[in-house]
Amino acid sequence: MTDRRLWSYREIAAHIQVQPDTVRAYRKHGLLPEPDLVEGGRPYWFADTVRAWAARRPGNRGRRGWRE
Repeated sequence: MTDRRLWSYREIAAHIQVQPDTVRAYRKHGLLPEPDLVEGGRPYWFADTVRAWAARRPGNRGRRGWRE
């Protein structure tokens, strides 16, 4: 089953337990996947895209997000 909900910086930040500005910095430095959708100039990612990225990102140390 796929999760096609779209997440903004805020939802990504909550999932990986950081501030939204940290997620923006990740994107600025190329550490976040390209958005699945850009609407009105705002990027959005599918929840599945974020979960896959979070599972393999440096510093994850096997933690799982609280919004599984």
